[in-house]
Amino acid sequence: MILPTKHIRPERALLTIGADILACLDRPLTVSRVWDDLRKERGEPVGVAPITYDWFVLALDLLFMLKAVTFENGLLRKATP
Repeated sequence: MILPTKHIRPERALLTIGADILACLDRPLTVSRVWDDLRKERGEPVGVAPITYDWFVLALDLLFMLKAVTFENGLLRKATP
């Protein structure tokens, strides 16, 4: 689930989705804006089901656990090193 396996394609692994989320966060954004930007950016290929909102939230949870993102004043931002 976090990493690709024989049952989870690399583009659907939470780590990959988390990396895509981080790529969208060039500035602080709302969660809904990140969700919209991520769906536009990924443009799922034919034959691959798009990620669902709950899968997106799981990837966000992973980023929070890794302390890669913070949520302040309604905005999601990359954590500073």
